Amino acid sequence: MEWTVHGERSIYASDWVNLSMVDVEVPGGERFDHHVVRMPLPAAGVVMFDPERGVLLLWRHRFITDTWGWEIPGGRAEVGESLEDCAAREGLEESGWRPGPLRHLTTFFPANGVSDLAFSIYLADGATYVGEPSDPSESERIAWVPVEKMRSALASGRVQDGMAVAGLSLALALGHLDGGPAGAGGDAAGDDEGGNKLSWA
Repeated sequence: MEWTVHGERSIYASDWVNLSMVDVEVPGGERFDHHVVRMPLPAAGVVMFDPERGVLLLWRHRFITDTWGWEIPGGRAEVGESLEDCAAREGLEESGWRPGPLRHLTTFFPANGVSDLAFSIYLADGATYVGEPSDPSESERIAWVPVEKMRSALASGRVQDGMAVAGLSLALALGHLDGGPAGAGGDAAGDDEGGNKLSWA
């Protein structure tokens, strides 16, 4: 059943986020005010996959949830920027690797009960190392992680970011990461941008 929207008023608005109160009515039920977080611009991320290296991930801390975890590069689109261009730009800026040819994996709403935020995720066929990321504050480490180690991280909760969980899980489910390095047993490890081994936290 579809809810009826009678009106909406803004409580707070900025270039980054808007908070609204929406007057809604449930068919055959009550009418009430519902808080809605509206995002002026969508966001995009990229799963960079190389059959010889694995998947490029960022190890970073999120202050809002006070958690550490592995993520894919991603961020908000700029005004007038296509989502594919956004994914490519964010990949390079956050990792120092330029994504190869991109194909769209999915677009989804991670919290559509409270927000209209939209995530679009792309799969990159390989990547080329350009240099240090332009914003080193984005992550603690950058690593190429073998596919099986990445799968283990998903299962054990070391990947908690919504964009990363959705993108990596879908890429695995659709077989896009088949043929990648399995990795060795024991603690998971990957390679950083210089080819150095990194242990998982």
